[in-house]
Amino acid sequence: MSIPAILKKLLSERIMIIDGAMGTMIQKHKLTEEDYRGERFRDYAHSLKGNNDLLVLTQPQIIVDIHRAFLESGADILETNTFSANAISMADYHMENLVWELNVEATKLARKTADEYTAKNPDKPRFVAGSIGPTNRTASLSPDVNNPGFRAVNFDDLRVAYREQVQALTEAGCDLLLVETVFDTLNCKAALFAINELKEEMNLDIPVMVSGTITDNSGRTLSGQTPEAFWNSVSHGDIISVGFNCALGAEQMRPYIEELSRVAWINVSCYPNAGLPNEFGEYDDTPEGMASVLESWCKEGWVNIVGGCCGTTPDHIRAIAEAAARYKPRELPRLSLS
Repeated sequence: MSIPAILKKLLSERIMIIDGAMGTMIQKHKLTEEDYRGERFRDYAHSLKGNNDLLVLTQPQIIVDIHRAFLESGADILETNTFSANAISMADYHMENLVWELNVEATKLARKTADEYTAKNPDKPRFVAGSIGPTNRTASLSPDVNNPGFRAVNFDDLRVAYREQVQALTEAGCDLLLVETVFDTLNCKAALFAINELKEEMNLDIPVMVSGTITDNSGRTLSGQTPEAFWNSVSHGDIISVGFNCALGAEQMRPYIEELSRVAWINVSCYPNAGLPNEFGEYDDTPEGMASVLESWCKEGWVNIVGGCCGTTPDHIRAIAEAAARYKPRELPRLSLS
């Protein structure tokens, strides 16, 4: 049975679990500039601290240990450490030339770890999702308040950058692709265009997840869309799931997941932050508190995939997985042709 067929079957049988916050787990290691550089980049001319994607090359064991911790906690879907591994984001570190290698090595680390856990328990297969972040630029909005017509990036720039990342992720062995933390739907459309372009050229059959982010309590993405508008904008994209992640905590995300569940005819995902950041930039939602909120969504029949974003640890994912296991997944609505 193919990966898309296996995923489709599992999503109809149970609520699947996506992993937690890679960045949060990396921060716990309190890495120094020297740690980020490793031996290979010891004499690099630019600062590298904070380039978490680079750690797949300089501190691979840390990344593997984080993957293992989330799999031990019950995650079905493991995200590659490639959120910013595209040429646009890597330009901040003058490392555009490393994009291909970063995505390949990140996939290999996740693939090896996921396969290790699948071998331990073949009845619970683990999947690798290629993480595709939004980049650090927006195609819809101007970064200059004095020049609203200016754009720091355009659709073609994004398409080219995403294409390179997607090709590396797929060739290295990802099971699915995750276009996540979408704050600008035009950026997302460029990613989907690049993905579908490659799928056609390379005869690929790879599932695609899309996850947007509601930026504040207005209930809209940064580019101004409501959950229903966001869904309408990406529903053409040949995707297996749509959902939201990041930005808000689970309690604040509730009405937007309910709305998405009402309008989407495909699987719905949600992996929120562990609450809103406090005055120190940290996240206060406990594993038990967060799992309780997500459990109510499972009980209502709103979700097919759940997990955690910023601030969520393996303890959060374990609690969420235990709660979700008590409920059936959201049933996909049957479309009427009349």
